[in-house]
Amino acid sequence: MDEHGEPDYLPISMLNQLEYCERRFWLMYVCAEMEVNAPVLEGTLQHERVHSGGREQEGEAVTRRRVYLWSDRLRLAGFADLVEEVAGALRPVEHKHGRIGRWLNDQVQLCAQALCLEERTGRAVERGEIFYWGSRRRLEVTFTPELRARTEAAAARAFALLAAGRMPAPLTLRAKCRECSLEGICLPRETAFLEGTGEGVRDE
Repeated sequence: MDEHGEPDYLPISMLNQLEYCERRFWLMYVCAEMEVNAPVLEGTLQHERVHSGGREQEGEAVTRRRVYLWSDRLRLAGFADLVEEVAGALRPVEHKHGRIGRWLNDQVQLCAQALCLEERTGRAVERGEIFYWGSRRRLEVTFTPELRARTEAAAARAFALLAAGRMPAPLTLRAKCRECSLEGICLPRETAFLEGTGEGVRDE
């Protein structure tokens, strides 16, 4: 922590939570809230199998597991599930429970890993992949200028929220709330009702 009580470095995984919902980020990072249900537990076990660490090589392809990354510029730190290197090109690979969602939070987390890789190695990282256990398929993600800007903005927004020191309001998007494991802790509808903002809640 610095003199203002803010973290020196923010876990990369917390950008995923913030991009999905600022209130979810606050509950998980500041309040240390976590609802361990069956999908969450299954995802944890799946990650444990991936996070064995080590290095593998098959032909010209090298795969490194559980790679620690950080960015001094963005003040981010954390682990990449996998970093693949083929013909000199680096590619982070993130494993996720479930299926491909409608939101960009997973892609922002992966892009943050790429930005850290670039800072650490001095090499351009153009794309990565997200493996979804629910569908057993990979989604290729290109790190476009727009995604990079969104990721950097998310990091800056996280520190701004922490500096403000106030829990964000609930989302007004019910679709996200229904898919969130912290809905029972966050109580978005109840909070909106008490604050007189319930009419603004949207399904999509």
